Amino acid sequence: MYAVIKTGGKQYRVAPGDTVRIEKADHNEGAIEFSDVVAVSLNEGKFESDLSGAKVVAEVVTEGRGDKILVFHYKRKKQYKKLQGHRQSFVEVKIKEIFVGNFSYNADSK
Repeated sequence: MYAVIKTGGKQYRVAPGDTVRIEKADHNEGAIEFSDVVAVSLNEGKFESDLSGAKVVAEVVTEGRGDKILVFHYKRKKQYKKLQGHRQSFVEVKIKEIFVGNFSYNADSK
């Protein structure tokens, strides 16, 4: 049983009990609700056709910033070099429950 959610311009495949690092998102008191559900699969290889009201509930585990990456621009023969660092902020969430239709799937019933 899994769902595909869309957040921060990316899509993530999540199941109850999974821990996922997503781009920084607003949350209130450690809870995040994803209502942009792209697909839900209850059985292997079969997807639900009706996703109205489908949502995924998660709790925030940690917040932080990722490893530094270096962005280097270089133009040959022009004596141009530019080096810049970047650290992307993230929120690590644990998926608690997936709601689809009238059913609820949580980490205990996995």
